[in-house]
Amino acid sequence: MTTQELCAGALSGEPTTWHSIHWAACHREVRRLQARIVKATQDGRWGKVKALQWLLTHSFSGKAVAVKRVTENQGKRTAGVDKVTWHTSDVKYKAIHSLTRRGYRPLPLRRIYIPKANGKLRPLGIPTMKDRAMQALHLLGLIPVAETRADKNSFGFRPERSVADAIEQCFIALGRRDAAGWILEGDIKGCFDNISQDWLIANVVTDTAVLRKWLKCGYMEQGTLFSTDAGTPQGGIISPTLANCALDGLERLLSEKFRRTMRNGKMIHPKVHLIRYADDFVITGNSKELLEHEVLPLVVSFLAERGLVLSAEKTRITHIADGFDFLGQNLRKYGGKLLIKPSEKSYQNCVEKIRDVIKGNKTAKQATLIKLLNPVIQGWSNFHRHVVAKRTFALLDRDVWRALWRWAKRRHPNKNGQWIRERYFRVSRNRSWVFGVETGEGSPLGNPRLAELRRASDTRIKRHIKIRGEANPYDPEWETYFEERTGFEMVGDLKGRKRLIRLWLDQDGKCPICEERITKDTGWNIHHIVRRTDGGSHRLGNLVLLHPNCHRQVHSLGMEVVKPAPAMGL
Repeated sequence: MTTQELCAGALSGEPTTWHSIHWAACHREVRRLQARIVKATQDGRWGKVKALQWLLTHSFSGKAVAVKRVTENQGKRTAGVDKVTWHTSDVKYKAIHSLTRRGYRPLPLRRIYIPKANGKLRPLGIPTMKDRAMQALHLLGLIPVAETRADKNSFGFRPERSVADAIEQCFIALGRRDAAGWILEGDIKGCFDNISQDWLIANVVTDTAVLRKWLKCGYMEQGTLFSTDAGTPQGGIISPTLANCALDGLERLLSEKFRRTMRNGKMIHPKVHLIRYADDFVITGNSKELLEHEVLPLVVSFLAERGLVLSAEKTRITHIADGFDFLGQNLRKYGGKLLIKPSEKSYQNCVEKIRDVIKGNKTAKQATLIKLLNPVIQGWSNFHRHVVAKRTFALLDRDVWRALWRWAKRRHPNKNGQWIRERYFRVSRNRSWVFGVETGEGSPLGNPRLAELRRASDTRIKRHIKIRGEANPYDPEWETYFEERTGFEMVGDLKGRKRLIRLWLDQDGKCPICEERITKDTGWNIHHIVRRTDGGSHRLGNLVLLHPNCHRQVHSLGMEVVKPAPAMGL
């Protein structure tokens, strides 16, 4: 079957097996409809939005992409109350045709509990595979609307946004010497469990009949059916977006209420700014009285309309000189200078996790222990690599070394320190005391490969570039912007730099548009041959390096770029 036949089949519903589906064509069709939904939302044409959502949720491409998502994510082996999973290609193909609106009735959720950081348990509702796929399908039509209408400084559960963006926005709002000095730390009590279902049904732009069925389906716990009269269950694919839809609008409300004004010939600026990540948020202000008597009541009123209240134990007003913790970081001004560091709680949690791994593997091989510890150390270091963390990284290396030394001495109580050091520690790259061991895997030169523990202090500190607040990954107008961000991220990442070099070598160092050399002085942009808004991926086969001006020319003229053949002899 040719590519053209696969493409036509995917869009017309003709493929007869799961593996005969042309996935690039499916993603391209989904992104095309999503781009049209964005345009209709921007124009306020809500009837058009509904019509396009109907087309998307009834299309073969949308259904196939939804099934693909729920059968490839981390929860693909987790069953709902029906104990059914979709693990074969035949079952997946049949599942595509089972996603119909007529006669659809979701089953109750399977209730489980997971521990929270404070020792309490968080309830999760696990839908069945079919209900998950239906949620994923309708999310394809809802997410372009949610992204277009979202608050600019909302960063949780949104594509292309991260914790680093939220922290960078905190720096922008608080870093200047004349910035706001007071912060309202807010946390919504049981956000997912208490959102007003009536508000969601009345205000979320999606198929309200299907949404009502999800919200009212109930949950099963120990063989008993319980009703769900409030909230949207944690564990559902669409739930984070529904929560964002409920909370969006608070930033616009605050900016309209507390804007710059002239009073008695003086410019009054309340310096009220909102930074939100999911249900955690901070609001800045130029005085404690402003936050306590004007901002807080407005927030309480906004949340009350949605059935939500603030957590009394986690909501407080603090001064920037005293500092506060937000998303694992501590933000505080020292002598008027804002420093953002890893929070003490985040650091202690990491150390405890590492100690638990070491204590739980007292008799494990050294190579096994290294394999278990490296992801923990590297993951925590990468999370904090955008803030003032160099000294904290060194402290983590010290505490890890102490824990490993105790682990080694416990294994050999009758050996002296010199013997233990020679047994477990190596000299690598002019560095002593490297916890490592030669493995059986050889290098290309035939030498034994050294498996060594990562050091947090090897992680390079790099300032994060915050995403622009109005950037929308589903809007074709922002395609160039997101391509530029991809290039920045690749330059800042070791693996990314390797990919850049690979692209540059494959092109013989030349721009395929003007055929001139791409150098450090000329600069470069990364271009997606098939646009991301049309379903293009980040794979090397879909990327090409262009001069910045050539890149702008390609987008302004709608030119088609052909990836050059790899240079011979390189």
